[in-house]
Amino acid sequence: MSLPVAAPAREHDRRIAVLRTWMADAGVQAFAAVSPENVYYLTGLDHLGYFAFTAVLVPAAPGAPVVVTREMERPTVRAQLPGCRHVTFADGADPAAAVAAVLAELAGPGGLVAVEEEAMFFPPAVRAGLAGALAGRRWLDGTGVLAGIRAVKTPDEVGEVRRAAAVSDAAMAAGIAAARPGVPERTVAAAVHQAMFAAGGQQPGFAPLIRPLWMLDQEHVSWGDRVVSDGLFLELSGCVRRYHAPLSRTVHIGPATAAAVAAHAAANAGLGAALAALRPGATTGEVYAAWRRGVAGDAAGSWPSRHHCGYLVGIGFPPSWVGGGQVLGIRADGEVEVAAGMTFHLMSWVTEPAGHVVSDTALVTPTGAELLTTTTRELIELS
Repeated sequence: MSLPVAAPAREHDRRIAVLRTWMADAGVQAFAAVSPENVYYLTGLDHLGYFAFTAVLVPAAPGAPVVVTREMERPTVRAQLPGCRHVTFADGADPAAAVAAVLAELAGPGGLVAVEEEAMFFPPAVRAGLAGALAGRRWLDGTGVLAGIRAVKTPDEVGEVRRAAAVSDAAMAAGIAAARPGVPERTVAAAVHQAMFAAGGQQPGFAPLIRPLWMLDQEHVSWGDRVVSDGLFLELSGCVRRYHAPLSRTVHIGPATAAAVAAHAAANAGLGAALAALRPGATTGEVYAAWRRGVAGDAAGSWPSRHHCGYLVGIGFPPSWVGGGQVLGIRADGEVEVAAGMTFHLMSWVTEPAGHVVSDTALVTPTGAELLTTTTRELIELS
């Protein structure tokens, strides 16, 4: 599987134009994006140097954005973003001073500035320094603006998610094939990674989660030196051009118990009900309610308890495949309106009468939704 070409410059121009529409409506003269997902979305900068402070500054007036990075990243930015103006700071220098100087230039005296304040890679010291440098200037919190714009994907972006889904399925197939009694979990992890990269994927934003079923509730614990015994949980995502398509499966070693069989049926019913409800115009709360009814079935009053049954997914950089620490989840009180072009990691997690999880990446279409990951949802029993 060969990687498609990166998004062309005109696509980044379109994205910046959409952001500028918001800026015009808000009266903002300059916008500072600091999360790697948003820097990538606006410019295409794909590297791991964002562990040092990185920002893209977009002026309201026509013109190229300004990228601010550590000096060490100059060759990378020059190679990947030849059309961008690049401002750097040396090791030991204050990144906030570099950003403040450019914002003052782009916004002009008294101009309103928007800053993505709640980004994971916006260190408190840099934020405090920027606040001090911009003292007396009007600014507002732009957190969530670009996440909202990114929520609905273009056909080209959907194509990347579809490619990521194919990588996910290949990696899951390899993981299931490697899961046998007495095999160390790290062997399963090695098979997953080999298949993931051989299928054309790149480093995902989050490591595959591989653990025994007795540790199912330890949600973000991955593999170790344990050997496969009674069963295994696998959750992973392929990544293509930084777009993700997660899925998870529950694997039993030997015949599943009656409780496990019932839990599998309930989880599948919940996934199907949520998928049927996931359509343009529905709210995320309505999708969650459909999932609960699907899992509960005829068991009146026996509602499953879960903080969400899925979340928006797309561009992601380590350590997240959801694009940052804040997740737009499908929750009981959700009021977000579902729209065609959104992609969700649709997750059906049940705990009664046993623990069982099944999840897939779903694309919202103009008439409903479809699952992009295709690994079997039948009960998986290995000998």
